[in-house]
Amino acid sequence: MADGKTTASARRPSGQRRADAQRSIDKILAAGLELYSSRPGVSVAEVAEAAGVGRVTLYGHFPSRTELAQALIERAFEETEAAWRDVDTSGAADEALARILRRQWNLMERNRNLRDNVVGDLSPQWLRERHDPILRRIEALLTRGQDDGVFRTDLPLSWMVTALYSLVHAASDEISAGRLTAEQAPEVLVASLGSLYRA
Repeated sequence: MADGKTTASARRPSGQRRADAQRSIDKILAAGLELYSSRPGVSVAEVAEAAGVGRVTLYGHFPSRTELAQALIERAFEETEAAWRDVDTSGAADEALARILRRQWNLMERNRNLRDNVVGDLSPQWLRERHDPILRRIEALLTRGQDDGVFRTDLPLSWMVTALYSLVHAASDEISAGRLTAEQAPEVLVASLGSLYRA
């Protein structure tokens, strides 16, 4: 402290400083998620401006674009996993899967541009591993469907899970290319996966 005075930040109790930092982080993630999900090509400077913080503050919390991208993906998947819990997965497994695809598509669509913005910053392996909690839920649903005779058993379960993962991303790519609309996508996925999985 060159002038012998404490700064306003240093004078605040540590608990308040932590709360202030958390508020900044929350604002950055909320703004980043909204911007990254709205269009491709979003810059870190745009995120800082939308969050109402300086770039120095943003980089203080997220020193690199990769760390910001990881935090945004983590926040998006927290929301996705919370939404999953609101979907009724009881009853026939094929009907439950169709409900998931239809009701979760708004989040999948929201995450489409998010994925386009972070794909250059995160490895495909990291992204796939972050999907694992949701894919394990899908695997459990498929297993239940196999046990009930609703889903086929002649294909490896891991392949069936990968097919869903790949088709969801393929639908997103088709929307980005203008060959499929967001409104068509959930029904296309339900029909495609229903045909693939049907016993």
